[in-house]
Amino acid sequence: MNPDKKTYVLTGSSLTKLGVLDLIINTLYRSECYAYEMHTFDDAKTGRFFFRVEFNFIGNGEFAEEELRNQFTHKAETFEMRWDLSELSTPEKVVILVSQYDHCLQDILHRSSTGALNIKIPAIISNHPDLKRLADWYGIPYYHLPISAETKAQQEAQMWEIIQQVEADLVVLARYMQVLSEDMCKKLHGRAINIHHSLLPGFKGAKPYHQAYEKGVKLVGATAHYISEVLDEGPIISQGVEPVDHTYTPELLVSKGRDTERLVLARAIKLHVEKRCFLNGNKTVVFPGH
Repeated sequence: MNPDKKTYVLTGSSLTKLGVLDLIINTLYRSECYAYEMHTFDDAKTGRFFFRVEFNFIGNGEFAEEELRNQFTHKAETFEMRWDLSELSTPEKVVILVSQYDHCLQDILHRSSTGALNIKIPAIISNHPDLKRLADWYGIPYYHLPISAETKAQQEAQMWEIIQQVEADLVVLARYMQVLSEDMCKKLHGRAINIHHSLLPGFKGAKPYHQAYEKGVKLVGATAHYISEVLDEGPIISQGVEPVDHTYTPELLVSKGRDTERLVLARAIKLHVEKRCFLNGNKTVVFPGH
């Protein structure tokens, strides 16, 4: 890759059909584009072919992006191809939902400010006022939207208005301790990521790490996934586990679990904004990154 040239990424899926790879490679070739990273996956069960291609324009003059788009639009119909072309240096707009736990929010804000995550955060939304100090420190608008059983619909309407106003590409639930409605889940389909602990056996309800301590768990973990109408059962993007032993108190388990949560969530956000994640029914296709 030439660091002085813009980096583009072509992503999508199509029917599993002879000629689809030739279409991708030859269209880029005729547009004087050099593909330096390519990932593909052919799902025999669903009959869908997934692809992600990073490339530079290496010809003379300006890159004819619109012409390349027109070529794909014309030829992709034969393959029932759903595709997207974007320039990777353009940061994604990410709205963060959070309650009172700050570990994931702190991590995302730091990674964003240092460039480790190529994102812009136009808004932080919370049902509590506690973390406004963090938003103020980073100069990010903070919206405190209290919620109760009686005001849930109104609160979500306000939330949706903010998401639309800032033209968010992605919504991240950074330990947002509220269940989104079915309607909101549908609106955010494929562009909202949640994080939660992954403990075996499955411990639900209050103080899961204290429950895990009583059972003597030997692993703690976390799962980042796209949200769905079924709580904590959306398509999985990233997971992580860490070993623990009998010396771990409930407080140490919580600390280890939170470390795992922030790392797994950051990885999932990075994979998403780099266009490496594809919904495939109730699962995902995730191409590796750095």
